[in-house]
Amino acid sequence: MPSKCHIRLYGSSLRHRTVPEHMPSAHRHYAGWSEARFRRDAANIGPQTEALIIAILACRPHPEQGFRSCLGILKRLRGVDREQAEAACAHALEIGALSSKSLASILDNNLGRKPKQKAAADLPLFHANIRGSGFYH
Repeated sequence: MPSKCHIRLYGSSLRHRTVPEHMPSAHRHYAGWSEARFRRDAANIGPQTEALIIAILACRPHPEQGFRSCLGILKRLRGVDREQAEAACAHALEIGALSSKSLASILDNNLGRKPKQKAAADLPLFHANIRGSGFYH
């Protein structure tokens, strides 16, 4: 039975090493993920998207714990208009919604859009029959 030989590693900085060929195929896929990759992909969409990804990675004890959320966000933003994606990410940052589920809800409910102008019924009324605050002093 032939034995497998591995290169001997010297020095404390290279103590453990994983050879990609020894990893299961699913693990090899995840091994390609990095903070830089997610930030780069988000920056291609816009600065608000990049800021959301940075916030997600920063709020975890280990950035790797946020990789799946980042991947979900980037997948959800595929095919979405850049302006709408940026507005949704800005809204998510504003309310502290740092998950792909929250961003999906923002997009599905159009919460990231800029607020509309107030309707005339929402504006305060000004006429002679309304007493102001000075009336009560």
